[in-house]
Amino acid sequence: MVEIARMWHFTRNNGIAEGFHNKMKIISRHAYGFRNFENYRLRVQVSCA
Repeated sequence: MVEIARMWHFTRNNGIAEGFHNKMKIISRHAYGFRNFENYRLRVQVSCA
C-alpha cells in the first residue's frame, strides 16, 4: 500500500531512459552487418540525439 502512495507522490518516471533503451535494442537487431562497435555507437548517438 505504501508503494502505491509513493507512486502518486513522486510523478517522475524513467520513460525517457526506457525509450532510449528500446531504440538501442532495435538498432542492435538491425545492426547485424555493422563491422565494428564504433559504427554501432555512432548509430545510437544519432538515433538518440
